[in-house]
Amino acid sequence: MENITDLIKELREKTGAGFLDCKKSLQDNNNDIEKSIEALRKKGLSKASKKSDRTAIEGAVGIYSNKDITAIIKVNSETDFAAKSDTFLNFLDSLGGIALENNSLIEQDDFLNLKYEQGTVKDYFNSMIAKIGENLVLNDLLIKEKKQSEFAYYIHNSYRKNVGKIISLLEYSTSDKTNEIEILSKNLCMHIAAMKPESIDIDDLDINLITNEEKIQRELILNSGKPSNIVDRILEGKMKKFFSEVTLLNQSFILDQEKSVRQIINQYSETNFKIVNFDLITL
Repeated sequence: MENITDLIKELREKTGAGFLDCKKSLQDNNNDIEKSIEALRKKGLSKASKKSDRTAIEGAVGIYSNKDITAIIKVNSETDFAAKSDTFLNFLDSLGGIALENNSLIEQDDFLNLKYEQGTVKDYFNSMIAKIGENLVLNDLLIKEKKQSEFAYYIHNSYRKNVGKIISLLEYSTSDKTNEIEILSKNLCMHIAAMKPESIDIDDLDINLITNEEKIQRELILNSGKPSNIVDRILEGKMKKFFSEVTLLNQSFILDQEKSVRQIINQYSETNFKIVNFDLITL
């Protein structure tokens, strides 16, 4: 008689169903592979692997936190209908719970290989693909350690208080965490979600992005017929506008368009407020 582990492996390969579903089906059918496959098909649990080939462009993003880490998880589904369902949202929340229980920095592949119940997180995905009837994909896993920085976040198009379509996370430092600073940090998160900056400041931008933009703008200026002796001056103005659009500190603040984000932050200089980092996870 074949080892039960080998039978489960064979059944999973043939059906794409999760570890626990395969184990139960074998138990219910006296370890008969063909009968187990038929039983899984009747339950809609077979061929989750085929569903995994389908495009997943909808979904949701969730944020989870304990005293040590903050985790943001994005799972894509095929339809918005599925993403709004309690089954999907409970699944996303349970993934957040797994990340917090693991309580360490971890990459996506390692996360999927974590032990979960009698299988792995990847097995859990397969079982949920079968249950929901749509392809589900872990597309982002961001984990931040809570050290000396403070964190704030904003959720746009929320499905639950910690789940939505867009989540912006701000990491900052301050010598005086007042109520005003908490409001400022929340407003900056909202700004990041709306304006989608590429970096905090000009020095943080990818040099290739700057070089490419300069090349494009120079060609546009030359093609417009402007005299060659003023091209550099016009280019300087074009790049200044570009930096004001893609760098957080140089963008116009969404709640006060007359001031830049840098100018807004400077109003809180007595608290030594400083942006350490930001992240933006969107569908």
